[in-house]
Amino acid sequence: MRRALDWLPYVVGVALCVTAVQLGLWQTRRAEQKIALGAQLAAGERAVPGGDEALAAGAEWTRVRLSGRWLAAKGIFVDNRVHQGRAGYHVVMPLLLNSGQAVLVKRGWVAAGADRSILPSIVSPAGVVTIDGRIRVPEARPYTLAAQAGAGPLWQYLDVPAYRTWSGLAVVDVVVEQSSASDDALVRDWPRPDLGVDRHRGYAVQWFGLAALAAGLCGWFGWKRWQKHVMARP
Repeated sequence: MRRALDWLPYVVGVALCVTAVQLGLWQTRRAEQKIALGAQLAAGERAVPGGDEALAAGAEWTRVRLSGRWLAAKGIFVDNRVHQGRAGYHVVMPLLLNSGQAVLVKRGWVAAGADRSILPSIVSPAGVVTIDGRIRVPEARPYTLAAQAGAGPLWQYLDVPAYRTWSGLAVVDVVVEQSSASDDALVRDWPRPDLGVDRHRGYAVQWFGLAALAAGLCGWFGWKRWQKHVMARP
């Protein structure tokens, strides 16, 4: 039993060292992913906006310029969206493109009224409109205690498959965040991704440092054990 306990510090040290190295490598990979995302964003800013064909490719952050007609009757309000401390909604509306396919467009943010049972009135131009925006992949279903809407235009989060069922429209898998101006009083201040490359690198350095400390302590305990063994010899 005593001999097993003597080895315990080494087992703990090796396990800690291996775990810390793995976490450091994971943070390094995260930093590389964020660098790639930054390059993708920069390339998207320089690129000429794509058209309907870009929706099929589905590359996130791609700039697009689309023409079509708003299907205002199928628009929805995504609840609990905050802008500068004010509660409101994201207005999401399908755009029927000239090609015949439909895409959900996040048109912008609108403040909630004093009576939350009354949804804001949104101006939707008649006829063909042209908008600029960026392709976004819909977020995964968030954790929420609120029930998702089933029959009305007020939703807790955007769920594309559920929207297809609700609306009867075969919208494409991606959505578009509108960036071009329009006379609809909506706020289009879409957040950009937090790359945080330096933060991930900092975490990686900390984990690698912890691994080095664990390895150093294992070596120190081993040296002390060897020294004690040598001194115990007759």
